[in-house]
Amino acid sequence: MTFRLRSASVSALAIAAALGLSAAPALAQSPAEQQQQQSQNTDKTFESFKADAFGDKAIAANADFIKMTAPYRAEDAAVVPIDVAVALPEGDQRTISKVTLIVDENPSPVAATFTLGQNRKEFWISTRLRVNAYSTVRTVVETSDGKLAMNGKFVKASGGCSAPALKDQDEAMARIGQTRFRNLAAQTEGEPAATKFDRAQLMIRHPNYSGLQMNVVDRSYIPAWFVNHLEIRQGDEMVFTMDGGISLSEDPMIQFTYHKKPGAKLAMNGTDTQGKAFSADLQQDAASAQPR
Repeated sequence: MTFRLRSASVSALAIAAALGLSAAPALAQSPAEQQQQQSQNTDKTFESFKADAFGDKAIAANADFIKMTAPYRAEDAAVVPIDVAVALPEGDQRTISKVTLIVDENPSPVAATFTLGQNRKEFWISTRLRVNAYSTVRTVVETSDGKLAMNGKFVKASGGCSAPALKDQDEAMARIGQTRFRNLAAQTEGEPAATKFDRAQLMIRHPNYSGLQMNVVDRSYIPAWFVNHLEIRQGDEMVFTMDGGISLSEDPMIQFTYHKKPGAKLAMNGTDTQGKAFSADLQQDAASAQPR
């Protein structure tokens, strides 16, 4: 009897081996192990498109001069708040050329690229992104010497790119392009050095359709239609330009730091993928600017 039991066990092992299965029962992963596995998966996704986004340049990981704030578990995958503070080390002779926001697992991973002017060594920005699946959200910074560095935060969220629009479609069309551009409070104690500038907040009424959302009436997909370019100027100087994609949330919101210069007005011009143009300046504060 004992021999037959052992023979049965050996046969079971042989069958399991032939099928490529483990004879031992799978052990459940701990939350830390699950997060590590998910992080590794999203890293592989980033590697798969990195060359398309940044060419063959090396990207230094875990750069400590890039600080990101993002929720570990998002309350709403369609509106995930992201804060980024970039501050080059003291004595570093370089300036910041570009800041690119990436959501690895989104259908279109590059959320927005900010090209900076004014020879900035420090820059702070806050916005809201769609996150379509558990993903690392990255900030990739290019400095004036052409080198790239990045940092990131893992965010648990899903369905952000296909989530229904928050507003009624007719209402969204009636208000499209309305813009609010206002100053924010000055820096508060304890904030990163990169926020020691004046701040502004830009809000644009726009559905920013991703192309993955359904019309609830006829169940057809709503074509992609989003804010794709912004220019922020301070007098004759460019503060930054932004080239955006479908990962920016509905009604895009961008907060940013800038140097205050007496007599130099802060102004915005923008376009969307259908060619609509809109503009605003900081002096409109509580007013709305209609699209041209």
